[in-house]
Amino acid sequence: MTVSAPAASLGRTTHRVLWGLQIVVGLFFVIASAIPKFYGDPFAVWLFEQIGAGQWFRFLVGVLELAGGIGLLIPRLAAPAAIGLMGLMIGAAFTQAVVLGAPAGMVTPAILFVLLAPIAWGRREQLSALLSSRTR
Repeated sequence: MTVSAPAASLGRTTHRVLWGLQIVVGLFFVIASAIPKFYGDPFAVWLFEQIGAGQWFRFLVGVLELAGGIGLLIPRLAAPAAIGLMGLMIGAAFTQAVVLGAPAGMVTPAILFVLLAPIAWGRREQLSALLSSRTR
């Protein structure tokens, strides 16, 4: 079974909008979210102290955000990266609301989740092709 090119099945405008969204969200995860965790931004250190899982967890989340952000910029990996980051945002929202007791902190993960959803949906053919190539 042949999978059609994403640009052809989505339409040129939709394909370009998704690419723009992937670039903006991908760069956000790399520059504004992952990098501060790696260089020990005081807020990131404080936040992960409040979570209580240890600073190793800050680095783990940073690695996941970095991998997901880069994945959004690689055509074959955009859909799985978006899905993985959506899962991470569910965990972040839960942590903000339940662990930290700060429901207002759920806003950023919720916005990012909403921005990632159309990427995951729009690139689902790539995900299908990636999964079918792994089962052969």
